[in-house]
Amino acid sequence: MAPSQKPNNPNFSSGPCSKRPGYRVDQLNLETLGRSHRAAIGKKPLELCCTETARLLGLPDGYRVGVVAGSDTGAMEMAMWSLLGQRDVDVFAWESFGKGWVTDITKQLKLEGVSIYEADYGKLPDFSQANADHDIVFTWNGTTSGVKVPDADWIADDRTGLTICDATSAVFAMEMPWEKLDVITFSWQKVLGGEGAHGMLILSPKAVDRLESYTPAWPMPKLFRMTKGGKLIEGIFKGATINTPSMLCVADYLDALGWVDSLGGVTALIERSQKNLAVVARFVAQHDWISFLAETEETRSSTSVCLVLDLPSDALKAMTTLLENEAVAYDIGAYRDAPEGLRIWCGGTIEERDLEDLMPWLAWAYEQVK
Repeated sequence: MAPSQKPNNPNFSSGPCSKRPGYRVDQLNLETLGRSHRAAIGKKPLELCCTETARLLGLPDGYRVGVVAGSDTGAMEMAMWSLLGQRDVDVFAWESFGKGWVTDITKQLKLEGVSIYEADYGKLPDFSQANADHDIVFTWNGTTSGVKVPDADWIADDRTGLTICDATSAVFAMEMPWEKLDVITFSWQKVLGGEGAHGMLILSPKAVDRLESYTPAWPMPKLFRMTKGGKLIEGIFKGATINTPSMLCVADYLDALGWVDSLGGVTALIERSQKNLAVVARFVAQHDWISFLAETEETRSSTSVCLVLDLPSDALKAMTTLLENEAVAYDIGAYRDAPEGLRIWCGGTIEERDLEDLMPWLAWAYEQVK
């Protein structure tokens, strides 16, 4: 028999991710629509995106936050194109997006002195290979593998190189050691369930020093230019975006930040994600036909939870189709480059109750197709 209770919210996509509980478009402050983002009425909410992000995340003094184009990808490429090339680079990759940064560094920027440390899906590379005198590029949470970095103990406090971290599925969901990170990128459409196309770029004072003291050898697209006359364009980090943003998306992001504040801050959002992961972990422990793609418990992501099943490809596709047709789980198939399986978003915008209601449906669908 099919379970009687369905999740109230079947949106378990890993990007764009589910909106916050209780979200309604008509609750957004839309006074900026149709107005210039350069006018005071537009610049104020853009600056709030920066200052409220810094406040809620508890960023150290001197860290700058800016809204940039192109989602997390745009923020990461902006950082790499602007900062890399002065020193040798260590790149750590173990899933699709991390391997994309390897491609950018080796085939697009064509840097020399690059050391690549890779691992298969489900595993992590050997971070002890990191050189404190090199720039380091890595993802904090492997969105397509469900494998996260458990800590930053491997990053030297006295490093001379920069750490550039793609943290799009981790910021607002996991504890982040900000002092160990010089560049952090994320997008609104991940953990906070915001809209796409906009990226967030966080720079440490050390990263700013690099920008002001080093000029890359290659041409720099306008969207990537963060300095003028050898000085940081501070306006980028005070709401004066390089290109025209969507003020509707800005209002949506500020709504999400307000929700985080109402919960009590980032700690509460982290706890929600961890409780969601625990629901899936209990289910996996009770069924021998499903397991985490992450090899060890300490590396399991609490946001993009990736699972493998003892089903052939056609049966697995039938299972996800069945769950979608029953309107209990949308978009939970594994990422196209990852091992076949399920990927269930468990970030803080997902209600624990909905995951508890989903688990019996996974068992039911498995029995239907096996």
